[in-house]
Amino acid sequence: MEDKRFAILIDTDNISAKYISAIMDEMTKHGIVTYRRAYGDWTSTQAKGWKNKLMENSITPMQQFCNTVGKNATDSTLIIDAMDILYTGNVDGFCIVSSDGDFTRLASRLRESGMLVVGMGEEKTPRSFRTACSQFTVLENLIDEDDLQDEQESSKGASQGAAASSGKSGKNKKAAAKAEAKESTSISKEVIESAIINIITENENKDKETGLGEIGSRLLNKYPDFDVRNYGYSLLSRFLEEIPSLKLVKNNTRVNVEIRENRESEEEITDYIRASVKKAGSKGMRVSELSNVVHGKYKRFKPKNYGYSQFTKFLQAIPELELYGDINARKVRISEKKKSTVEKQEDAAERPESAVEKQEDMCGEGDRDWKYETGNTIYL
Repeated sequence: MEDKRFAILIDTDNISAKYISAIMDEMTKHGIVTYRRAYGDWTSTQAKGWKNKLMENSITPMQQFCNTVGKNATDSTLIIDAMDILYTGNVDGFCIVSSDGDFTRLASRLRESGMLVVGMGEEKTPRSFRTACSQFTVLENLIDEDDLQDEQESSKGASQGAAASSGKSGKNKKAAAKAEAKESTSISKEVIESAIINIITENENKDKETGLGEIGSRLLNKYPDFDVRNYGYSLLSRFLEEIPSLKLVKNNTRVNVEIRENRESEEEITDYIRASVKKAGSKGMRVSELSNVVHGKYKRFKPKNYGYSQFTKFLQAIPELELYGDINARKVRISEKKKSTVEKQEDAAERPESAVEKQEDMCGEGDRDWKYETGNTIYL
């Protein structure tokens, strides 16, 4: 199979030169880079650290003077070049390296033309640009933290020693800001877990196994910026092993992903639901309220883990329960018609015995057949 050809376009106004080597290494996973261009105002002092990096990686610098103070000069030039390259028909995809959300529309337009768009940017990159790409990689994940720290320390020089105490507090603040930014832009593990369960359930309905490779591919299709390195892992398999509701099953050379046997049995949860509804009495309780109660007791409860698409479907499968009321404010109660034999016996045991029932206990087995009641007098 022939390797795909890519054009890599770098916005140097929003990317540090320290990532260049890692970016080029990452692109070897996708194909061959035929166009290598970096856009910026090379007369600016901010572009000082780029010269050696461009020469080492054979990247063509594209000069664009800054015509307006406070405005990036490179955006329009990069976009025009991207469209020119698109119409040459010489590439199969683009790699846009920027942390700027202004390239969101460009990424969407390239994808509309059938191009594979690989986006790369720092953690601060807006989510709009991330999702517009076919795949997005956070640049901080491409370089070891130790390497970044060494580079930062060497650039600071002797001045760092003079301001050691203030630098420490500044580093803590920077780390906290970095963690906060990563948390706000990365997809939560709970969302990923839910997506994986949906994939497995969908395949189970088709009597089909779910392979590790399929999970990775479908997650990338749904979340272009999904990367296990965002969560501190280097392997997808290790990431999945840490999700409590999933398990990996090795079958010869194939690795399948399955839903782990539920920690709480369906019967246990059903009994808890039934008891909660019964406690509410004849007035019943709202489905939303019951859902909160169940999730409060069983933190990781998901109806889909038990084969139901919704919580209401889970409730409807419990024979003794009855759903009623408006669809936007549905309630649930114990149905007298659907009560189980056990529950009816329990209710009978809780009610006080009537005069008739007491008299029955006093009667012989043969006399009961002839008993009838008129008013307050019992005739035998």
